[in-house]
Amino acid sequence: MKFVKFFILIVISILLFSCKNDKNSIILKGDIFNLDDPEILISYFSADTLAIDTITCNKRGKFMYKNTIDTLTVFSLYFNNQSSSVLVFANPKDKISIKGDAQLSDLVRINGNEINNELTLFKESNKELLQQRTLLLHNLKEKKDPKLVTSDRILADADEIAKINSFNQELALNAEEYIKKNPTKMSSLILINEFFANSENPNGLGRVMEYMQGDILKSRLGLNLKAYSEKINRSAEGTSMPYFRLVDKTGDTIHSYDYQGKYLLLSFISTTGIDSRETVKSLKQTYQNLNKDSVEFISIYIDSDIYPVSYVENDSIPWTVVPEKKSWASDIVEAYNIEFIPNNILISPAGIISDRNVPAVAVENTLKKSVKNNR
Repeated sequence: MKFVKFFILIVISILLFSCKNDKNSIILKGDIFNLDDPEILISYFSADTLAIDTITCNKRGKFMYKNTIDTLTVFSLYFNNQSSSVLVFANPKDKISIKGDAQLSDLVRINGNEINNELTLFKESNKELLQQRTLLLHNLKEKKDPKLVTSDRILADADEIAKINSFNQELALNAEEYIKKNPTKMSSLILINEFFANSENPNGLGRVMEYMQGDILKSRLGLNLKAYSEKINRSAEGTSMPYFRLVDKTGDTIHSYDYQGKYLLLSFISTTGIDSRETVKSLKQTYQNLNKDSVEFISIYIDSDIYPVSYVENDSIPWTVVPEKKSWASDIVEAYNIEFIPNNILISPAGIISDRNVPAVAVENTLKKSVKNNR
């Protein structure tokens, strides 16, 4: 008899637990075409822990994914060996539909709750801009062949990057109009995070955050964006350069104050990667034409797994080279808010950050412009 009662209690507990899970369960239904790989990688945070799973699609690109969540959760879905991705926002009990082209992930339709529906409407109203941007990004990616690195290639890539930046600016303007009209919505915070949360536009981030109202600012994303806005303003264009102390590849210690009275280019690069090699090659050409008494370069390698840096290009760099031991965790990366490489920052003789994210091919002209403006 005791065994029967114990068994019944176990069954009831299982049923209750199952019901609880069912109440918080979510379903993602997908219909994705142009998939080169039937497996989709999905990741999300659960109790501050990153969880990763895989979803297998059928031959027509259809899939169903179930999970149990307790609060608003952001799922990242990666297609075609992580070459493209989409974000899905889900609350407990949501049933979300995901439809579109894996090669045009910016235009994938995601519906099933207010956040996804509103973001999908924004995508549709900017469909042409998003399509053109995606095509340019694909072109740049396909041309990343180290055997084809030439001056003409670098200039052509710079032109395409300029076009992409132009599309991004237009999308940001459209996003700002949406944010103005919807100051209490989570979708507005998400658009701020996508189009304004970058170190090159601190004024824009501060401006659009001022539009936001109500309890949405107390959300995790709202608090994070506010903290990030304060951080990037400490190393924005027009601010005093943050202090740094570095050890170069010869073992000498250098400080930020060693460069007072000179223009200083901080070039954050990688030991590997085509973009960094192109940056070094372009900067070498620029360096030959400069007055060394008034301009200094420092190249900071921040992603090397091997210390000291062994990349052969370093031996022929005629300016100061710093192999940063702490890599992305280094103080200078934090102080200057470096989020991608290559990244060139120009500092004036007065110790003011003049320009951020200067393309290597534009360094010489940027210097000339700064000299002219400071006369």
